[in-house]
Amino acid sequence: MSSLRTALGDSMIMLRRNVKHSLRNPFTVFNAVLFPLVMMLMFVKVFGGAFDVGDDYIDYATPGLLVMAISYGLSATSTAVSDDMTKGIINRFKTMDVSRAAMLAGHVVVTTLRCLVACAAIIGVAFALGYDPDAGPRDWLGAFALLVLLSFAAAWFTVALGLAAKTPESAGMATVPLIMLPFLSSAFVPADTMGAGVRQFAEYQPFTPIIETLRGLLAGDPSGGDAAAALAWCAGLTLVGYAWAVSTFRKRA
Repeated sequence: MSSLRTALGDSMIMLRRNVKHSLRNPFTVFNAVLFPLVMMLMFVKVFGGAFDVGDDYIDYATPGLLVMAISYGLSATSTAVSDDMTKGIINRFKTMDVSRAAMLAGHVVVTTLRCLVACAAIIGVAFALGYDPDAGPRDWLGAFALLVLLSFAAAWFTVALGLAAKTPESAGMATVPLIMLPFLSSAFVPADTMGAGVRQFAEYQPFTPIIETLRGLLAGDPSGGDAAAALAWCAGLTLVGYAWAVSTFRKRA
């Protein structure tokens, strides 16, 4: 029981440390929260009129923008994790007898919270732009739970990328595929309107079933997406990220 209490206490200390580092870095705040809002305004106000999606474009695009907001905040995490590894900070923590679980948990929790803050900002601006979802309380709860699961899964996978990278710069570049995935999904246009090859990729990549499930929940039609595939992708990313992160941490720390 005492070891669990110690791990929890160390995790809270690491969480506060990572929150302070995030708030002191303007680039992190901009990339994780403000830049997704800029992209939202660009797609809705500049490009939205060119897309025929059968609905108001803001209603169609908001679920995809929520996923995009999560992916855009990940580079800061991978860079911070790699920075801790390459500068010997992890070794300093080890000499202080800090729980090893806490070193990773701090990054995972702060990344999850940062992603959820970005999602809240997207939803707030979406309402200001005329977003009118038909979701009921249960639908909103389901959408929130899915966003938490995706943020948690992405956090573990990104921590693993940061631990595996040799330099902070390469760690930041390693998240580029995750940032690009929403653009190659059904986030901004239906997958069936895409060309051959791209359409198949969009249909079978991880973010599309998650976006479609969010779209169905926020439209008040929970059966409108592929919830089983969305949950499976979130669980798979979490397990792969966790196993990869723990294995790499044991080898390098």
